[in-house]
Amino acid sequence: MTRKIVLGITQGDTNGIGYEVIIKALSDARILEMCTPVVYGSSKAFGFYKKQLPETDNINTNIISSAKDAHPKRVNIVNCLPDNLQIEPGQCTQEGAKAAIKALEVAVEEMKAGHLDGLITAPFNKRAVTEETFKFTGHTEYLTSEFGAKEGLMFLCSDNIRVGVATNHTPLSKVPQALSVDLILSKLKVMNESLKRDFNIVMPKIAVLGLNPHAGDKGLLGDEEINVINPAIEKANEEGILAFGPYSPDGFFSVSMQNKFDAVLSMYHDQGLIPFKALAFDSGVNFTAGLPIVRTSPDHGTAYDLAGENKANPQSMISSIYLAIDVIRNREAYDNLNEHALKIKITPEHHKEHEDKTIIE
Repeated sequence: MTRKIVLGITQGDTNGIGYEVIIKALSDARILEMCTPVVYGSSKAFGFYKKQLPETDNINTNIISSAKDAHPKRVNIVNCLPDNLQIEPGQCTQEGAKAAIKALEVAVEEMKAGHLDGLITAPFNKRAVTEETFKFTGHTEYLTSEFGAKEGLMFLCSDNIRVGVATNHTPLSKVPQALSVDLILSKLKVMNESLKRDFNIVMPKIAVLGLNPHAGDKGLLGDEEINVINPAIEKANEEGILAFGPYSPDGFFSVSMQNKFDAVLSMYHDQGLIPFKALAFDSGVNFTAGLPIVRTSPDHGTAYDLAGENKANPQSMISSIYLAIDVIRNREAYDNLNEHALKIKITPEHHKEHEDKTIIE
């Protein structure tokens, strides 16, 4: 019997739609059959939002101090926040930002301690958290630093499209300076390895988008394609990565070219996320590739305008949970297969068998 996966879920901003989509997602009994969820946040906030969602009365909760005490058949809540927490749906407050940071920090510590198999992060407001001494522009950058990864990749995923971002949360005015052959090659390596290990794709094909209109039009509209992007693709090809391009972004998505590839590497945030969200907003997942841990997140923000209204769609949170489970299983299978292959190559028995065959021949 396969073991039951334990997933940590951080609450995000207390005043956003995080709790609503978490509660709605966990009211699906099928999820509790597949994993043991541990919510990091506040039982008070969980109860506050649950009262507004009558369709979720079937949820049984369990208050714990650590994921190691999680009940396998209940929604577990690790209280990270004070009982006097102020809950103000729809408001961007310092307290809501502090609560998001605290829940994330506790979940990360639990992950480092080995109590969790994967992490799902509900959204926080980036400006609000940076005002509270959070020195990172988003979850991706924070988790890349916390887990000592050489390179993290913001990887938006759905059933029919996967889009990675080369420069993450970089201001548009700074993107050209941020791009380099080494950066793009590094992102392609992370994406290629993730497609094989996390998504079980044997020989991934990756499309690379250009930076400028019409991918520079041979230098007429910009030379980043000639000087940076093309050389990175060529180096990737030399290392056995099936990368193609650069493609003009507007034409690429308008004729559904993404369906011919396993993933797409965009040069900057909106270049990749606008078409992705247009094609897969309800079910899209933000996955951080390149980490030693598995982390997913809904592809939407705090949506303050919907908070407390029972209008938020939980499908992206549901997809985030399912993708985390799939990636964890895929990694285990991939690593076990590689470990088995390595043992076959180095065992004395294998060497003896090889020597015997050589003598016979």
